[in-house]
Amino acid sequence: MALPRAAFAATLLVAAVAGPAHAANCPRPDALGTSRVLTVDPQATPQVGTKSFPQTLPLADKEVVLTFDDGPRPQTTRRILDALARECVRATFFMIGQNSAANPQLVKAIATAGHTVGHHSWNHPNMSTVTETEALDNIDRGIAADETALNGRATTTPSTPFFRFPYFASTPALLDKMQARGLAVFGADLWASDWNEITPQQELNLATERLQSARKGIILFHDTKARTAAMLPDFLRFLRTNGYRVVHIVPKQPETDERLTH
Repeated sequence: MALPRAAFAATLLVAAVAGPAHAANCPRPDALGTSRVLTVDPQATPQVGTKSFPQTLPLADKEVVLTFDDGPRPQTTRRILDALARECVRATFFMIGQNSAANPQLVKAIATAGHTVGHHSWNHPNMSTVTETEALDNIDRGIAADETALNGRATTTPSTPFFRFPYFASTPALLDKMQARGLAVFGADLWASDWNEITPQQELNLATERLQSARKGIILFHDTKARTAAMLPDFLRFLRTNGYRVVHIVPKQPETDERLTH
């Protein structure tokens, strides 16, 4: 269930506390960089992204969060990682478990580069068309595969409690289950429609036009698409040239019990 408007606004204020920026550590002085880190508390903001939900992340004008779905896929994900690294930008990758299981070293490379690893099911079913048990099993299998690739341990408690439903297709019951488990469900605020058979230039045009209209938001791409890998350097250049700033999202860390430190 979503939070009441007043409570949601109050928790956004807390969630908007930024961590250290990464632009200052970038070896390229003219790079886009990552302007700030935004901590997302799943308990405070259980569902975000205006394409699916009433609320989104507390982003200022011209701030964007870059997200990539469906990977990792070596042929394209590595090209996307290279483009992000050249601009010193950090993003969030919502991974399919069977792809993580097939490419564990690439999962580790994504995390080592400082990107956030989120979860996107085991094999990308439409979860609004299967039973709740099947959906939850698929979610857990995907999380376990991602965690095995990352940390060598097949747990269904994710180290990063961020999840995106395939096709953004959920149900009220599944959303309640995710919130009860402490997982933030991510929609998006805009996308480049890169699942369509379009050219990299067409995708670039769509992404930039929609961003200019929205002015900020969570952007959805797919790191499995060659067209996205091809257009990403130009898109990042557009962000830099036009004064946009990249925000990196990370989960809230559990509070340390001070009684255990004395």
